[in-house]
Amino acid sequence: MLPPKLHAFFCLCSCFALVHTFDWQDLNPVTHIKSSAWVSKIQALMAAALLSQTKIPRGSGLYSVGCTDLMFEYTNKSTFLRLYYPSQDDEYVETLLIPNEEYFFGLSKYLGIHWFMGKILNFLYGSLTTPANWNAHLKTGEKYPLIVFSHGLGAFRTIYSAIGIELASHGFIVAAVEHRDQSASATYYFNDQYAAETVNKSWLYFKTLKRREEEATLRNEQVQQRAKECSQALNYILCTDCEKPVKNVLDIEFDLKQLKDSIDRNKIAIIGHSFGGATSIQALHDDQRFRCGIALDAWMFPLHEEVLSHFSQPLFFINSELFQYPDNIIKMKKCYVPGKERKMITIKGAVHHNFVDFSLVTGKILGYILTLKGNIDSKVAIDLNNKASLAFLQKHLELQKGFDQWDYLVEGEDDNLIPGTNIDTTNQRVTLQNSTEIEKKNLD
Repeated sequence: MLPPKLHAFFCLCSCFALVHTFDWQDLNPVTHIKSSAWVSKIQALMAAALLSQTKIPRGSGLYSVGCTDLMFEYTNKSTFLRLYYPSQDDEYVETLLIPNEEYFFGLSKYLGIHWFMGKILNFLYGSLTTPANWNAHLKTGEKYPLIVFSHGLGAFRTIYSAIGIELASHGFIVAAVEHRDQSASATYYFNDQYAAETVNKSWLYFKTLKRREEEATLRNEQVQQRAKECSQALNYILCTDCEKPVKNVLDIEFDLKQLKDSIDRNKIAIIGHSFGGATSIQALHDDQRFRCGIALDAWMFPLHEEVLSHFSQPLFFINSELFQYPDNIIKMKKCYVPGKERKMITIKGAVHHNFVDFSLVTGKILGYILTLKGNIDSKVAIDLNNKASLAFLQKHLELQKGFDQWDYLVEGEDDNLIPGTNIDTTNQRVTLQNSTEIEKKNLD
């Protein structure tokens, strides 16, 4: 017999499929492939009787992890982020993974499915929590390196908690930005102080391309705005050291003064997934305060060519085997310039969404149906990503943490990794070497 919640879900899907047929849009952020097989998808979901939800893993580091939300200023120009940080050992209260039903409506819009499916998704996943202590006190007395994190297309600030929590457990402060460029499935802001005091949220949803709208132009405008939002988030967080620190307009009991003297201003990096990977590269180009960057399965399409070879900070590409394609890898290769640190590894059997929490919390059958899971165990994939990231960050932020024990992962030396890429680009003039020692050649 099915669990009551799952049984109700199947009943809802069964009834809904009888009265509504519409296209299912694939989760690929580049090629929005549509099919008319909605009914068969519903039937496949109904067949997933073994659906089970699993937990996002606790951080493996020495620190307990706290979590809060910060919003600075008003209107859709404001900065909104989720903060993960090393915490004191307070009474433990887990954090809601997706705190508002509107995010599920935004996901349904991004996926190209009926809004009612947002209610079903909320019904299934709205109560999921992540193992970070909500509003816990920051563990003071240390200076922590800071990571700004940029989400992918159709994502939002909360669904990379497995990465944020793991980094925070090893002594990082992680600021996961929620972008206002309408690339998030949903986000909200307050128009003014009165709206904030009365919790009158204004919602901004994912923007779908209009007919004849040029995607390259839109995405480049968005990636530039996103990079500015990452720099703006950095400005606000560092301003907690100012004489007049900024105010969190959210009614949340987290004292921003805790951040004063707790951030190492010389150890700042940026990480992003998919569109966020492109954002990380744009931000490295635009803002020298980011000392290095990590691009997780970066979607390179939004970036102008001149950006690719015109930044000096170290960059690490961590790719999934089943997402990448020649044009994307060729643009990555153009970031390889003589004397600049560039690394690339590929996780075998991984899909694009192995970097996102949904890959961890969905059961195997539903995960495969929605391409949230690959042929590699999701926990193994995220663990490889996190350890390789820590090793790269230690080297380029000059940390003394022992993360160099995973240096071999940065070189792709593991049974689950490919050094460089699995994509054959031998017919192209550009050749990729996973080293800073690159021959001088024409990379244009």
